[in-house]
Amino acid sequence: MSEQPDSTQPDPGPVEDAGDDTLDVAVAELRPALEAILMVSDEPLGTVRLASVVGHPVEAVEAALEALAGEYAEQGRGFDLRSVAGGWRFYSRPEFAGVVESFVLEGQQARLTRAALETLSVVAYKQPVSRARVSAIRGVNVDGVMRTLLTRGLVEEAGQDELSGANLYRTTSYFLERIGVTSLDELPELAPYLPDMDDLEDELASVAGLDAEPAPEPAAEPAPVDVPPAPQQPQPAPRHASPHSGYGTEPDGGTEIS
Repeated sequence: MSEQPDSTQPDPGPVEDAGDDTLDVAVAELRPALEAILMVSDEPLGTVRLASVVGHPVEAVEAALEALAGEYAEQGRGFDLRSVAGGWRFYSRPEFAGVVESFVLEGQQARLTRAALETLSVVAYKQPVSRARVSAIRGVNVDGVMRTLLTRGLVEEAGQDELSGANLYRTTSYFLERIGVTSLDELPELAPYLPDMDDLEDELASVAGLDAEPAPEPAAEPAPVDVPPAPQQPQPAPRHASPHSGYGTEPDGGTEIS
């Protein structure tokens, strides 16, 4: 008599593929789902994260995003779908910047000052960099400006210097998003904006006072002129004293002789 299988054992069911990061069943239709998520996001979203949310493969999400971006551009919408800073996000079109600016700012200027822009540029090209280093490059104290950049989310702390222990700073992904690049490698080169060596040497000479006019040379002393000696005046002949001349000593104790 053959043994019957134990019917009390639970059915293990289908084995799930552990290597699949997406859901077995899509949560929603792909394109509308992507539009809804991107509409409420306040930061760029990567394709891997979007794929995990909507339940579609990464390749399908990438293709759908490219197709949506092309459709928006072809239809002339007031917004674009762009890939910036490693993710996708909606942006208003450049030709409507004036309308958007008047609506958002309402007469208030929210732009960075020149000092903040200069400080941000130093951090972008020298990062990670300390406040002291930025101050040395700019020649002024940058504590207040750095606090502003930190508050606006354009820079962030990046550890500490091994030697001095000072806090180091770097730019954020929001900085890349604001300037419209995906990585720091896309920043423009500084060489075309640097002065020529001749101009730099002139500037350094001007600062050091090397281009001052030379002092005039002292005038040459005139050659000595031979001056003939003055003629000597003839000396008068000595006169001999006499008893009646008034010179010398009178004889007889001052008694006059007749």
